[in-house]
Amino acid sequence: MSDREFGGNDDLSLPKATVQKIVTEILQSEPGMTFAKDSRDLLIECCVEFITLVSSEANEIAEKDAKKTIAFEHVQKALEELDFHDYVPAILEVAADYKETQKNREKKQTKIEQSGMTEEELIRAQEELFRNATNKFHSEPTS
Repeated sequence: MSDREFGGNDDLSLPKATVQKIVTEILQSEPGMTFAKDSRDLLIECCVEFITLVSSEANEIAEKDAKKTIAFEHVQKALEELDFHDYVPAILEVAADYKETQKNREKKQTKIEQSGMTEEELIRAQEELFRNATNKFHSEPTS
């Protein structure tokens, strides 16, 4: 399948430097082994094609489930339906790691929490701002 079958975009790509870094890390265990630039570009095209294929299938699965967001389960099912069963254990592991990271991540404070004011104090401050704005609006001469 080609990008054109998915309403493709020739601008779709992956960062060459990132792909080169991944390849270089893998090749460290093979002294003297190099990876040609045209091979890297081909690898990038293959990766984009793979992502397009899996995301398209996952989208169809999500639509069948009447969902507007592609969830992990849709990606897993897409891999299975496309006969990429070997990838499922790896994505299960990545998903578990991600969920654990999210649990341990510090919760960001909202602006209300950052203000250090109680809800009542915030409401009073807001009402004062409204009064000031109303007074200013009524006191200015119109042109």
